[in-house]
Amino acid sequence: MTTRDIVVRGASLEQAFGEAALAVFALAADMAGVSASDMREVRAHGPTLEALLSQWISECSYVYEIEGFVCCELDFAVFDVEPRSGGEPVRLHAMLRGSEVEVADNAIKVVVAADRPIRPVPGGYEIHLVVEA
Repeated sequence: MTTRDIVVRGASLEQAFGEAALAVFALAADMAGVSASDMREVRAHGPTLEALLSQWISECSYVYEIEGFVCCELDFAVFDVEPRSGGEPVRLHAMLRGSEVEVADNAIKVVVAADRPIRPVPGGYEIHLVVEA
């Protein structure tokens, strides 16, 4: 099994989360035949920003592995990362647009990097993912 690091950046935290999801889909499938002809809703929540990112990546991986769905565009209906009391303090709800594809036999596993997975950088945020194939 080989591992490699993937780094994505966004001008905002929301954009960085979106780029992380799109990178996961691009690693999992050939994007050549993917169009924004179908939609899936994905929700994630967690007690911390890092937990939210991990759940988000897991949910995106799920729609590919189980439903054969690949996303090429997305919009966040909710991107609430300001901690609050009660329930899960951080959450998101996204609309993924894409299409169904054949799921590859060589599955990949994407995990959030354990050490500083999300960090502010000049001009925005950077997210580190680890891909095992």
